[in-house]
Amino acid sequence: MANAKSSYKIFVVEDDTWYRNFLSYTLQLNPDYEVISFDNGKDCLNNLHQKPDLITIDYSLPGMNGAELIKRIKEVDEQIQLIVISGQDDVGTAVELLKLGVFDYLIKNEDTKPRLLNSAQNALFNVSLKTEIIELKEDLGKKYDFSKTIIGNSDQLKKTFALIEKAANSKITVSITGETGTGKELVAKAIHYNSDRKKSSFVAVNVAAIPRELIESELFGHEKGAFTGADARRIGKFEQAIKGTIFLDEIGELDLNLQAKLLRVLQEREVTRIGSNNALPIDVRIIVATHKNLAQEVQEGRFREDLYYRLLGLPIHLPPLRDRGNDVVHLSKYFIDDYVKENKTGKITLSNEAQRKLMDYSFPGNIRELKAIVELACVLCDNQTIEAQDITYNSEKSINNILSQEMSFDDYTNLIIKLYLDKYDDNVITVAKKLNIGKSTIYRIMKTDSFQKIYSK
Repeated sequence: MANAKSSYKIFVVEDDTWYRNFLSYTLQLNPDYEVISFDNGKDCLNNLHQKPDLITIDYSLPGMNGAELIKRIKEVDEQIQLIVISGQDDVGTAVELLKLGVFDYLIKNEDTKPRLLNSAQNALFNVSLKTEIIELKEDLGKKYDFSKTIIGNSDQLKKTFALIEKAANSKITVSITGETGTGKELVAKAIHYNSDRKKSSFVAVNVAAIPRELIESELFGHEKGAFTGADARRIGKFEQAIKGTIFLDEIGELDLNLQAKLLRVLQEREVTRIGSNNALPIDVRIIVATHKNLAQEVQEGRFREDLYYRLLGLPIHLPPLRDRGNDVVHLSKYFIDDYVKENKTGKITLSNEAQRKLMDYSFPGNIRELKAIVELACVLCDNQTIEAQDITYNSEKSINNILSQEMSFDDYTNLIIKLYLDKYDDNVITVAKKLNIGKSTIYRIMKTDSFQKIYSK
């Protein structure tokens, strides 16, 4: 949590000398308050550059009354908290002032001192909260500094960084593609929190996780009574994201009927809640993601061509982890450090043998799978060092995954033998039986330069 402000600046505007001194003295009882007093509204306005957090205003000021002064202050800075102090107990005036944005309306009487201290404390608590929110949003922007949170230095990732920066500095729609677990939502957040929309909402919607009959209401909202079970008005995700960014993950799973409605929203830049006839203008940035080949989906009639071109915008493809070389080790160490911090354990290191084993695996589940494997290894390891035997993964799953890659027959043979040797603790006899080949064949392959190159990764 961000730190609250430790001191506050307060202006007191009161033309009566005795009462001005009384108010100043009362507020200065709190050592965290710096109090500056004025006997007229003009001097107060001329000093707003000092950035007061709170101003107390006598409603019956000469020359410029309290209502006029309030409007002038709000024109300069809407965030300043205002407390009006009046000799008149006028409910109508109090209501009108509260509508103008005044925090409180106090009457000059014997209770003024305790009420002023209490009201000032509450008003400045609002200032503290707003300060925290601003700081948290700034911290969030730093948190999603993509050069620090998207870990790695491979050439493929550097190309991705360049595209993220271009996306963050423009208003173009972005389409992110990549296998499951490659970090598509993280990239979407990096774009949002490094753009000029970072102070507004980032709203993520996993299209595939929402039942088909509920997706329209989820995206566009509904009015009370629009359908059975609609007991209250619901604000849709697009409305929640106004002035910010909406991230539609797994967009390829969207029903064709909803695709037409989404296209209309993108074209008209407005949404209509279910059960309403009133369209609501929206200013929302769109980022979509999918693990599917949308161009192929269009060819096969499962995705609208017009929507495809509307969403394509700036395409960013995230490479699978198996194509990112040493990024596997960088990410592993990052996840280990995270585990150590969260669980307050001593430093955990990754042995060279464990690094080689991780590098040999194809990670069909990509970064998400790597994180799970590394965290489990942190639990299993002894003496604060992760060894090869602490790295556990599904070798058969890995073999199925590497078969989809384009490699020579010798490369396939080397990888499969290496995976089985890892699985069965380098027991050549067991591996020979499992693969139905001779021990001498395995020994011969193990001596080749191509196998040694894989083994030494």
